[in-house]
Amino acid sequence: MKYIRYLKNNEITYGALVENSVREIKGDIFNKYKITSLEHNIEKLEVLPPVTPSKVIAIGLNYLDHAQEMDMPVPKEPLIFLKPATTVIGDKDTIFLPPTSKKVDYEAELAIIIGKKAKDITVKDSSDYILGYTCANDVTARDLQEKDGQWTRAKSFDTFCPLGPAIVTDINTHSLDIQCILNDTVVQSSNTRQMIFKAEELVSYVSHIMTLYPGDVIITGTPTGIGQIQDGDIVEIKIDQIGTLQNFVEKL
Repeated sequence: MKYIRYLKNNEITYGALVENSVREIKGDIFNKYKITSLEHNIEKLEVLPPVTPSKVIAIGLNYLDHAQEMDMPVPKEPLIFLKPATTVIGDKDTIFLPPTSKKVDYEAELAIIIGKKAKDITVKDSSDYILGYTCANDVTARDLQEKDGQWTRAKSFDTFCPLGPAIVTDINTHSLDIQCILNDTVVQSSNTRQMIFKAEELVSYVSHIMTLYPGDVIITGTPTGIGQIQDGDIVEIKIDQIGTLQNFVEKL
């Protein structure tokens, strides 16, 4: 199943996506809902970010090829940091480059969407707490990250967490091709087989640190090939079985 979140007639709702047709959903996809027979053409809808999370938990250095690229040791346990909810934008939205940074990078990532409240759960049970998955771009002001010696400012500018285009359920994320395409050129190309900690492990691990709520997001790290985006660029994150997240880049 693929879910999109959209605005129509000044109302925000979810729909089930089948090709270019969206069947409207009544109720709450995190609780009880039903898929109605009312259909819309997706081209006529204003598609929104798939969720409005209370927090975005990000995982650093979670691909073997990226660890090799950065010449850093493989982590013994997940490295986590937070991105504020104000970083979240959706498919076809604009990433704004802040004037305080001279080097902003793309980072293609698989995103986990939490489906129900989770605290201190096991790896075995974690799948029950995952609603689905989407594409993410962990946009990073690399020069500020290096200058500050920690990651909060570099990762937290408004528009620095594009998510979308849809939430996809019932897929195995252990072997999915993942790419970043910059102005029609493939700049990252890897597979989630390279992930050091898999999605289920990450959900369990984070739940032992903080309570996860429906709609919260865990972005799972980026593969090798990170690089800079600039004013006028078009950046796309493409993940097998999920789709393509496209965003435009503009200098403030």
